[in-house]
Amino acid sequence: MRSDRLLFLTLLATFAAAPALRAQAPAEPPMPKPGPEHELFKQDAGTWDATVESWMAPGAPPMTSKAVETNVLGCGGLCLVTEFKGDFGGMPFDGHGTSAYDSTKKKYVGSWTDSMSMGLMIGESTYDPAKKVVTGYMEGPDMTGKVVKSKSVVEYKTDGSRVFTMYNRTPDGKEVAGMRITYVKRK
Repeated sequence: MRSDRLLFLTLLATFAAAPALRAQAPAEPPMPKPGPEHELFKQDAGTWDATVESWMAPGAPPMTSKAVETNVLGCGGLCLVTEFKGDFGGMPFDGHGTSAYDSTKKKYVGSWTDSMSMGLMIGESTYDPAKKVVTGYMEGPDMTGKVVKSKSVVEYKTDGSRVFTMYNRTPDGKEVAGMRITYVKRK
């Protein structure tokens, strides 16, 4: 009985001290908020009509098609979620991407997957506000499962449109345009 009373008094003292212990606990860090780097996401938000040009071989005429891209701000404005629907060579094409700003790396980071690839591509890019150009690299599996690295450049035009160009590497290491998408935002 004496040990039960001692246990009860110990528990009572612990609960009585709990508010004082909580007051000494470190404060939780503030929640992240969108900063100036996230303004680019606001600019990209909305529905865009896309004209896609794809080159199957360097110097060959491009295949062209139409598509629609819808971008939505997510995570309280901290990320951009992209849905892309169109066709490629007469076959339906569906893609999905996410973009965020990594304040530790001081870079934009993103992921992309689509109906013609075997997995997830991961990328990093930087924005040059003076030139209004985003330049980056993505790496991931292509439609055969082979891991490839590609360069991307997004140019923001003065008329509000934007142009995305993806460069593929040739076996000798040169970067050649493989795809160009011109986007016009719907009103």
